[in-house]
Amino acid sequence: MNTNINNEIMISDVSRYMFDVGQAAREASRAIGKADTSQKNQALEAIADQISAQADSLKKANKLDLIAGREKGLDAALLDRLELTGDRITSMAEGLRQIATLPDPVGVITNLAYRPSGIQVGQMRVPLGVIGIIYESRPNVTADAAGLCLKSGNAVILRGGSEAIHSNQAIAACTKYGLEAAGLPTNVVQVIETTDRAAVGELLRLKDCVDVIIPRGGKSLIERITNESEVPVIKHLDGICHVYIDDDADVDKALNVAFNSKTQRYGTCNTMETLLVAQSVAAKILPELAKMYVDEGVELRGCESTRQLLQDKNIGVKAAVEEDWSTEYLAPILSIKMVQNIDAAIDHINQYSSQHTESIITENYSKSRRFLREVDSSSVMVNASTRFADGFEYGLGAEIGISTDKLHARGPVGLEGLTSLKYVVLGDGQVR
Repeated sequence: MNTNINNEIMISDVSRYMFDVGQAAREASRAIGKADTSQKNQALEAIADQISAQADSLKKANKLDLIAGREKGLDAALLDRLELTGDRITSMAEGLRQIATLPDPVGVITNLAYRPSGIQVGQMRVPLGVIGIIYESRPNVTADAAGLCLKSGNAVILRGGSEAIHSNQAIAACTKYGLEAAGLPTNVVQVIETTDRAAVGELLRLKDCVDVIIPRGGKSLIERITNESEVPVIKHLDGICHVYIDDDADVDKALNVAFNSKTQRYGTCNTMETLLVAQSVAAKILPELAKMYVDEGVELRGCESTRQLLQDKNIGVKAAVEEDWSTEYLAPILSIKMVQNIDAAIDHINQYSSQHTESIITENYSKSRRFLREVDSSSVMVNASTRFADGFEYGLGAEIGISTDKLHARGPVGLEGLTSLKYVVLGDGQVR
């Protein structure tokens, strides 16, 4: 191992390096798994304090990444995500302090009940063990992920994007300082020190050291990790989210929720990509709503019935093709389809949805309950914007990501999602 002139670590044997990282994480997981809440909170506060104290050093490291990024031709959006401003550094520190205030899930026993034999049976929250997180661009993820894994009693291996190597290593130094200050092993949080892409492949094969992989990034990254990993993966690929405006919808609610679901922010996985409208209320709602979208700069793509209705109102709509119903635009583009009723809406959603987030706008109690039961997505809503599908908005304090898987965690993954359950039995000498 050696260091080049830009302080980037060069590693000759990536396979050996990653094996050593995995072994160190496994050993550290035992220490953090038995750490008490006060010790974990002490570490979080110390990391936060060090990030604040080292703000100038973080900016200097980040400047190296920004210079390299511009030389590589990264676009403005990527450079913006990469930049560590003063406000973002303050937010990183504040986020860690907020995690420290959250209830510690580890060791909590629930559902404790007596059995006829006299034993008591319950379930205890326990850490997953070692978590590997692979992510792109945003260096603030390094601090957020480290904090959540630490509080939930897990060791973590963080592999950030090569474009943020200097920023991530600077944050890693703050994390190491905070762990030492709390008397915890520094290997509880390890940030991979090489930009060699082979490190990702090696991490995905560390099934004896790593318990779960969580990817955060674009679809191509997540697909690669899902296909190659020998370790279980918590992930979602697409956010093809729907809002269905029912024939029993309140018009004002429908306008506000459908507009916010699409336009509050375009490039997020919980942004609506397809709007479904019951035929019986389309003429009353769609023209006004479509005008709101057009005035906001949203391109509309609709089914034939939608196009006919809106063209009669002098609102231009492109013809939607089959591909549109299964596309996550992450852009000011919206697909619109008229459906006959709630049955047709649910059928469409279950066919094209990525099982992320769906919402129904209705004043009909029975229909709302049907929608909640029959739509198979990780978040299902009634009369609320899809943009609420977020760990902070759900009261989790923070999230490590969104899961559309059905095993273990589903939806926003917060502290509880980074733990598992084991059965505990309390007896007084009973035998079977």
